Amino acid sequence: MEHGSFTDQSKSTFSLVDEDHTFANSVRFTLNQDPRVTFVGYSIPHPSDNRVNIRVQTTGDPAREVLKDGSQELMRMCQNVRSTFGKAVSDFKIKAIKTKTVDEETDDDMDSE
Repeated sequence: MEHGSFTDQSKSTFSLVDEDHTFANSVRFTLNQDPRVTFVGYSIPHPSDNRVNIRVQTTGDPAREVLKDGSQELMRMCQNVRSTFGKAVSDFKIKAIKTKTVDEETDDDMDSE
């Protein structure tokens, strides 16, 4: 849900259900990198309330569009981290298999002596 002015769309507060510090702080970080953003902050109204409020103020662009762009940028960042991590795990497994093969060959050479 968006709370804001109909006359000034550059300032809005977004109330997101089923979100917590993980998403809110990540979006806050991403939006702070955007030069269109003059202020971004978030609050959790109550610890037992599974909701987060994100306040976005911009230099003039609609806050809704800036939040959407920031969320998409965060998604791209997460996809990059996921693929980089997946590649690192694959590389590690390949290296472990090669190391194990070399170790087995070394053990076979020692056994034959």
